[in-house]
Amino acid sequence: MSKLFITKPISKLLAESNSDQGLRRTLTATNLTTLGIGAVIGAGIFVLTGQAAAQYAGPAIVISFLISGFACLLAGLCYAEFASMIPISGSAYTYAYATMGEFMAWIIGWDLILEYLFAASTVAVGWSGYVVSFLKDFGLIIPAQFTAAWGSVLVDIPNIGWKSLTPELIKNLTDSGIGIDSLPHLTAILNLPAMFIVAAVSLLLLIGIRESARFNNGMVFIKVFVILLFIGIGAFFITKANWKPFIPENTGEWGHYGWSGIFRGAAVIFFAYIGFDAVSTAAQEAKNPQRDMPIGILGSLGISTILYILVAIVLTGIVSYTFLNVSDPIAVGVDAMGSDLFWLRPIIKIAAIAGLSSVILVLLMGQPRIFYSMSKDGLLPPVFSKIHPRFKTPYASTLITGSIALILAGILPINILGELVSIGTLLAFAIVCIAVVILRIKRPDIKRSFKTPFSPFVPILGAGICILQMLSLPWETWARLIVWMALGFIIYFTYGIRNSKLRE
Repeated sequence: MSKLFITKPISKLLAESNSDQGLRRTLTATNLTTLGIGAVIGAGIFVLTGQAAAQYAGPAIVISFLISGFACLLAGLCYAEFASMIPISGSAYTYAYATMGEFMAWIIGWDLILEYLFAASTVAVGWSGYVVSFLKDFGLIIPAQFTAAWGSVLVDIPNIGWKSLTPELIKNLTDSGIGIDSLPHLTAILNLPAMFIVAAVSLLLLIGIRESARFNNGMVFIKVFVILLFIGIGAFFITKANWKPFIPENTGEWGHYGWSGIFRGAAVIFFAYIGFDAVSTAAQEAKNPQRDMPIGILGSLGISTILYILVAIVLTGIVSYTFLNVSDPIAVGVDAMGSDLFWLRPIIKIAAIAGLSSVILVLLMGQPRIFYSMSKDGLLPPVFSKIHPRFKTPYASTLITGSIALILAGILPINILGELVSIGTLLAFAIVCIAVVILRIKRPDIKRSFKTPFSPFVPILGAGICILQMLSLPWETWARLIVWMALGFIIYFTYGIRNSKLRE
C-alpha cells in the first residue's frame, strides 16, 4: 500500500521543467491570459447566462455568477501557487503526484479527461448549433440528420426548424397545442459540424503551440470586442422593470427561484468557468512560468468574471428573464433592442462561433499535455509522450485526443457530456486545494514565487465549496463518475503501477 502513495520528488519535477528537450517555451503572460479567457468565455456567456436566469435565479443570476466566480477564485489561487512552483505540463495531475502520491495522481489524471476531452466534445456540439443557424441565415442548409447526436429523434417545428425531441420540448409543444405526431420526424446519424471543428482544431494544435496561441488570440479579440459592443449598446436599452423582482419568489420547489434558485444557478453556470485551469497545462511552454503563470490564471479568471456579470446585468435588463430559456439568449437580447440593431445579430453569432472555437482549442491543448506528463512518468504507454521533431508538440497524444473527442462529439448528446464534465472538474479543483495544504505542511522549504493567501483557510474553503457543489449533482452523474473511475483503476493496476518510472 505504501507504494501507491510514493511521491515524485520536487527536485525531479523542477529538473524536468528546466530541461531544454521536449516542449518549446514560447508563451508570454499575455498568451497565457488569452488562453484562459479563450477557455472560459464561450458557452457560458452565449447560452447559460440566459437559460440559468430563466429557469433558476431570474435577474439574481448576477449573484450566482459571483458565487461561482468566488469558488473558482479560491481554486485559482491554489492553481497559481502550484503552477509557479512546479512549472511543468500536467496541471492537477502533477501537483497531486508531488503531494499525495502516485495513486492519487492517477485518479486526478484520469479524472481530468472528463474535464478536458469530454468538455471539448461538449462545446463542439454547441459550436455545431451556432454554425448550423448561421449558415441557415445565408440559405446554406446542412441536412438535419447530420447535425445531432447519433440516434437522436428530431422534429421539424414550424418557423423554428429541426430540434432534438427532449422531454422539455415535448411539454412545450403540448402546452402550445401542437401535436407531436403531426410534425415531420427523422433520426439523426452524426453531428458532422461538431466532428469537423474537433478535427480542424486538432490539426492546428499539431502544427504548433505558437500558431495555436495566435489563432486563439484572434478568436479572443473577436468575442471580447463583440461582448463589449453588446454591453455598451445594450446599456441604453435597459428597462429597470425587468429587474423586478430581482430575486423572484421561490415556486415551492428547491432550486426554482428564491435563494435556493440562486445557488442552483451557481452550480449550473459553474460549467461556464471550466477551462481556466487549462492555463496550468501550458506551464512547460511558458517563457517565464514563475511570474507569468499566476498572471495568466488569475488574470483570465478575473476578466472573464467581470464580463459575465456585466452581460448578465444588461441581458436581464433588456429582456425579462422569463423569455431567456433559449439556445441563443444574447441574440434574443439584440432582437429586443429593435429592428435598427438587427445588424448586430449575425455579429453575435460570429462572436459565439469564435468564442466556442477558442474554448475547443484550449481544451484540446490541455488534454494531450496531461497525457504527455503521465506517459513521461510511465503511467501511460510511451506513445503518449512522443514529440514531433519539427513542430515540438505532443503529436501522438494530440491525434489520439482529437480522434476520441471527434467520435464523442459526433455520437453523444450534450447533456450527458456536460454532467460528466462538471463533476470531473469539481473533483480536480477540490484535490488541488487540498494538495496546497498538504505541501505547505510537508515541504515548507520549497521556494514559492506565488503563495495562496490566508492558507490554509482559502484552500480548505475552496475544497469545501467544490465538494458541496458535487453533492448537489444528480445521482446518475455520480454513477457515471464511479464507472469511469473504476475503468481507470483497471488500467492503473494492470499497466501503470507496473511501468511507473519512480519504481525503476
